[in-house]
Amino acid sequence: MSKHPDYSLLELASVREGDSVGTTLKNSVAYAQHAEKLGFKRFWLAEHHNMEGISSSATSVLIGHIAGKTQSIRVGSGGVMLPNHPPLVIAEQFGTLESLYPGRIDLGLGRAPGTDPITARALRRDGLGAEQFPEDVARLQSLLGPLQPGQAVKAIPGAGTRVPLWLLGSSLYSAQLAAMRGLPYAFAGHFAPRLYREALKVYRDNFQPSEQLQQPYAMLAVPAVPADSVDEAKHLATTSYQRILALFRGQPLWMKPPVDSMDGLWTAGEQAAVKDFLGLQLLGDAASIKQQIRELLATVEVDELMFTVDIHDPAKRRHALDILEETRRD
Repeated sequence: MSKHPDYSLLELASVREGDSVGTTLKNSVAYAQHAEKLGFKRFWLAEHHNMEGISSSATSVLIGHIAGKTQSIRVGSGGVMLPNHPPLVIAEQFGTLESLYPGRIDLGLGRAPGTDPITARALRRDGLGAEQFPEDVARLQSLLGPLQPGQAVKAIPGAGTRVPLWLLGSSLYSAQLAAMRGLPYAFAGHFAPRLYREALKVYRDNFQPSEQLQQPYAMLAVPAVPADSVDEAKHLATTSYQRILALFRGQPLWMKPPVDSMDGLWTAGEQAAVKDFLGLQLLGDAASIKQQIRELLATVEVDELMFTVDIHDPAKRRHALDILEETRRD
């Protein structure tokens, strides 16, 4: 790769066991402000529903809150799960955000519901689902584009704001659609590492320039546990292991403190599944993470890396960003 990728963050607003949502969101603000100070490019919030331990369900509300507490960092969705929402509502929400924080809002779109079928029905989009995703994306693009003569349905605010759309994915489908539509593409390597090389190659090989984007622009999301030493990073990583284990077991996803050993907490099969899920996890001190990033970038061409940092202690989580920033220096 010729130039070093930009660094960004994905935030799930994970609730620590025993904490309130209010405290969690205060910590998210401090985390975003620290990322901005260090020169991170974007701060994206994920959409999840009906998951105890994750407080980013009202994604656009949180984007507005974070954007209002920062000055320059781009803030967006990673992503809005479009099957859950009428495109008009999303166009109005993000048109409002773009009007409040001009030039700082990103609209990342996902095709999955981000929840279970019962909750998907509770979100009142029953029967439409993911198969309508390409039409919904096109609808959203036209609603955020310039008003057309005789246009019956207008997003006010929204029309003419041209909020940049991104497609997010963990398979080849969204890579192909992003390439065909000339949109930037983000691969969800933080939870689905298996197809990252193939998806990013499909995207670059098939990219068609568009009004929004002349050249392909790809981002890869990866989990990271940066610390002052490799041993400390291994210790801190047990927080993310416990959360993924809880996810597999259908248990609440509260963020738990790190433990000295995972022995007895998981079976051999569960350990293998968790490590597979976190296959792209970067772990260690600045020097080792720098080397891991170098090895990753030797296998794939990306313009941006987006990190998920599952660290229990909010101060250590902010300090992890200092360590990531160090890896950018030659």
